[in-house]
Amino acid sequence: MNYKQYFEKARQASRTMISLSKETTDVVLTDLATALVANTGDILVENAKDLAKMPIEDPKYDRLKLSAARIADIANDLINVAGLSSPLGKIISDKTLENKLHIQKVSVPLGVVGVIYEARPNVTADVFSLCFKTGNVAVLKGGSDAEFSNLAIAKVIHNVLNSHGISTDVLTLLPAERAATEALLNARGFVDVLIPRGSQSLISYVRENSKIPVIETGAGIVHTYFDESGDLEKGKAIIFNAKTRRVSVCNSLDCVLINQNRLNDLSALLSPLAAGNVELFADEKSYEVLKASYPAQLLNQAKSEHFGIEFLSLKLAVKVVADLDEALNHIANYSSKHSEAIISEDAANIAQFLNEVDAAAVYANASTGFTDGAQFGLGAEIGISTQKLHARGPMGLEELTSYKWVVRGDGQVRD
Repeated sequence: MNYKQYFEKARQASRTMISLSKETTDVVLTDLATALVANTGDILVENAKDLAKMPIEDPKYDRLKLSAARIADIANDLINVAGLSSPLGKIISDKTLENKLHIQKVSVPLGVVGVIYEARPNVTADVFSLCFKTGNVAVLKGGSDAEFSNLAIAKVIHNVLNSHGISTDVLTLLPAERAATEALLNARGFVDVLIPRGSQSLISYVRENSKIPVIETGAGIVHTYFDESGDLEKGKAIIFNAKTRRVSVCNSLDCVLINQNRLNDLSALLSPLAAGNVELFADEKSYEVLKASYPAQLLNQAKSEHFGIEFLSLKLAVKVVADLDEALNHIANYSSKHSEAIISEDAANIAQFLNEVDAAAVYANASTGFTDGAQFGLGAEIGISTQKLHARGPMGLEELTSYKWVVRGDGQVRD
């Protein structure tokens, strides 16, 4: 198959995006929200075809599954994006030199944004909305697991674009076959940046093989440290929410660290997890405490491989630490630099944790489940970056822009 034609059309379409007004962009996104809800039935039929191919126990099953409520949430995110201010044309800096040259630093689109993702059909709509709002063209390569779902959502998007007389090339959904991934990785000169969303293996593969600049959206190996001064009721609610709200997403909790001086509260702290059918992998000290109260069929002794793993399921590691410093060392050794939290009433310990932990999002007395573009007021997200160049954490509109220098003169020449 000639994939180059897709990339050429996307590059050509990117030149037309700059002429779209903010008003047109927002109307398109609002109309798309309405159209997605109106086509819920058709989308769910296609989603059922994808679900039928995947075992229900697969951690990706929940990410793949759509419902009327989830489609409504996607539509609401589109409306939220439409309501946000455009970051385009923002004057980042403005100065006039002694030679009277007027120099401005102005925000502009990245251009053509490629995204490779696995079984998350909501990404199709989310990425389109953010790219469209920021004047970017989106080239998407979804996984075969979500092929029918992605096609159904892309069809709705293309229909709305057609109704407004806008080229459908502003959204390209590549075929689900593996060859399309290889072509996208090598689309240098056509695609400006590539963003992988999915498992660590996918992200690593893209980073190691792409000839296009990559923004990594890393796996989430997430810890919550319960400090000596931690409030028990806050801790129970935060840990239960961070682990069970939605286990298949990257902000889900993977490891609880507890100060050794609060071991007497460990059973109570984790008791809600038993009702949530959470399987624990406890180190020696925590296992000795928990075996008297936690269901035996859900309690295991931890091995070294249970730390530093993204479970993406109802599993959780537990470790006792001597103090905050040991907790910080453990997180430094095992964190994927995604989201980390402390539960504490000690202002100095909170300040030290927030200052020293190297992660895209750090929390004090709150669930890591909030690491999400919509929750951060970004409308939606194109991914959660765990790197430090260009973007970090939930990536919204501003992270999909670059800048250029605009220089105005009146005949100046350089000596």
